[in-house]
Amino acid sequence: MKDTVTKTVWQHSESLPQDTMEFLKGIAKDYCKVRNYVYGKYSGVKSLGRLTPVYSVLNEMRHCGLREQLNLPSVYYELAIADAVTDIKCSWEITKNKINEKITANEGLSTEDRLYLRTVLKMGNIYASILNYQEYEMPRKAVGLDIDTNRLNNLLRRLTRRTLAIPETEGEDWFKVSPNGYSYRDGAICVVSRTPRKRVSIPLKDGRIFDRQIRVGIRKDSVILAIPVETEIKKHWDYTNSLYVYIGDRDMFTLSNGNIYGEGLGELINPETERLAGKNRERRRMYEAYKQCAKDGDLQKAGNIETNNLGKLKYDKQKKKEKSRTETFINSEINRMLKTEKPARIVITRPVVKNRTKIYSKTANRKAARSFRGFIRGRLAYKCRVNSIELVEINSKGTGNKCSACGGDGIRQGKEFLCGRCGMQTTIALNSAKNIEHKYVG
Repeated sequence: MKDTVTKTVWQHSESLPQDTMEFLKGIAKDYCKVRNYVYGKYSGVKSLGRLTPVYSVLNEMRHCGLREQLNLPSVYYELAIADAVTDIKCSWEITKNKINEKITANEGLSTEDRLYLRTVLKMGNIYASILNYQEYEMPRKAVGLDIDTNRLNNLLRRLTRRTLAIPETEGEDWFKVSPNGYSYRDGAICVVSRTPRKRVSIPLKDGRIFDRQIRVGIRKDSVILAIPVETEIKKHWDYTNSLYVYIGDRDMFTLSNGNIYGEGLGELINPETERLAGKNRERRRMYEAYKQCAKDGDLQKAGNIETNNLGKLKYDKQKKKEKSRTETFINSEINRMLKTEKPARIVITRPVVKNRTKIYSKTANRKAARSFRGFIRGRLAYKCRVNSIELVEINSKGTGNKCSACGGDGIRQGKEFLCGRCGMQTTIALNSAKNIEHKYVG
């Protein structure tokens, strides 16, 4: 059996009639309602032990009357429930991670206290029993510990109340449909409608057909389909090199051998960041004027501002266009690097967690918000997997401020690196890439 990896392919529809768009928007709206209903009913501590398997929640929801009330076909209804349960599970994982951070930061806890709390967090059934004041069997790792379980359980309950967030969505622009909810005919995908034994036709721009769950995204007068497909993992017998890569903001990849890929990435991103900052400042000014006019009773002027200045159609279109252009550039440069360097292994540093206690400038925060580093890492990881390339992440400590030639402390000025001991002068990116190589090899 061949090894495969999942990727998402996109399929676009033709422009659709208004009645078809109204039907699709209605399905998306009801899909959102079902998810929010599940969030409200199953996100609390009493439902923590009932989320796995999802079939128990599905069985309850089938008999609650919501589907009949909305007249929503089961091919949409049950997927909405499954999506919501997945979101609730993710919310609980985020809550547990936050609690773990608070446990680490709590100086009033002993080592054995922390061991007990972390053990309980990993064991879902015991964690749920503690939150609901139910009897439970002491975890094997916690047996014999010198701890006050009553105090620690109360602490765990308090931390949970403070950190648990109930999911909620206003996303009425998409829904999912299972394979038995659609078919193909004459270049169109036909999805189940609210009327039994009747389907709604959506003409497509290409003739591809699929047999898996599809996500339908609603656009102004069309839809876009996201389909997960399996791609065969390639094996390149001529890929034998090891690459040591620094991921930067100005230039995307700087290799320890001096080669650069994605040169000028910062020049591509920064102008758009500043353009959006200016647009947002102007929009905030107009929004304040709109609120003031509404407050003063000048409804005509408020309506004019809302119609002419607060729309997002052009804003979103241009923003999406620039984002797509940058992502295309990133993908092409990763492909070029792999084709040119032929690596069997790529070594990078792990992401650095931003210091939460430091106050950053507005400019730095804007750039961080529009940083494509997460996208770059994700695409690099995916392409490494598809091409059977080993991707190694190492700790970044010692790769930034030390001289790669002599190991002395250096000075970083702009994009330049200067060593005060040996006098070496190079770029920060190249020095870091060489340090990554020394740290991994040595």
